[in-house]
Amino acid sequence: MADVSRRLFLRHLRSTPTSWVSHSVRGRAKRSGVGLAFWYRPLTAVLSEVPVDDRELPLLFHARTSDFTDVTVQATVTYRVAEPAVAVSRLDFSIDPYQGTARGRPLDQIATLLAELAQQPALDLLSRLPLAEALTEVAAVREAVSAALGSEARLSDLGVQVVSARVVAIRPEPELERALQTPTREAVQVEADRATFARRAQAVEQERGIAENELKNKIELARREQQLVEQHGANARRKAELDAAAQLADAQGRAERDRLLTAAEAEKERALAEAKAAGVRALGVAAGRPRRPSSRHTATCPPRCCRAWRCASWPVSCPRSAS
Repeated sequence: MADVSRRLFLRHLRSTPTSWVSHSVRGRAKRSGVGLAFWYRPLTAVLSEVPVDDRELPLLFHARTSDFTDVTVQATVTYRVAEPAVAVSRLDFSIDPYQGTARGRPLDQIATLLAELAQQPALDLLSRLPLAEALTEVAAVREAVSAALGSEARLSDLGVQVVSARVVAIRPEPELERALQTPTREAVQVEADRATFARRAQAVEQERGIAENELKNKIELARREQQLVEQHGANARRKAELDAAAQLADAQGRAERDRLLTAAEAEKERALAEAKAAGVRALGVAAGRPRRPSSRHTATCPPRCCRAWRCASWPVSCPRSAS
């Protein structure tokens, strides 16, 4: 909307860079252009303001496919007034010379026309397609709408140019959309379950491997423990054998020592006996001079009669000593 200021009986209009303004006085064009600022008399001036910037027109309409299913088409049309002078001659873009406000709603008329022109080719195309194809033919619907709007003569007569047309989405009813999504959702769920089962199977396999490793470790520990027990037994048996051998050697040593002591004692007693015998003989010699035994001293002497050179019992005990 243009900015209008007041001074006495004059008005000053200042437009924006995206607005085309025309000023006519008594049916004759006095000035026109984009971004104008000028003084005028409100009693005689006729002003028109046309926005020449690009404008977005969102569209949302229903269509029916060949299998009698309702779908919702969401689209956006971008347009602009390429020839404002032509648009001013066909639509009411006049503004109040006192306040600068628009007297009509010409942009709404353009939006209604664009919506109707965009819906018609989309409805025609979707009516020939089943639901499954209609939901995927977004590009075909966009091309049909763009072609229809680009070749429409009514838009050219109004000085309106369509910059672009976009089809955002084609959707069925919510219940039908959920029904259509069910197979895909189930397939995805099946894949998710398969992945879950595979992960669980892998986890079970890993747990089994861990359990087998633990069992192998226990078996190996038991085997080593058995070897340790056997080694302890062998060591104890060897120690017992060595202790027995040591005891046997000790007993043999004590027996040999006792034998030697006994032999020494016997030798000592024999030596004492011999010493006593020598003493006795010495006593006999001291008692009298011994005589040489007679020739009659034969083997018939009593056993106590010694056949030695000197008989201890001679001449007393020998029976033949008297003769």
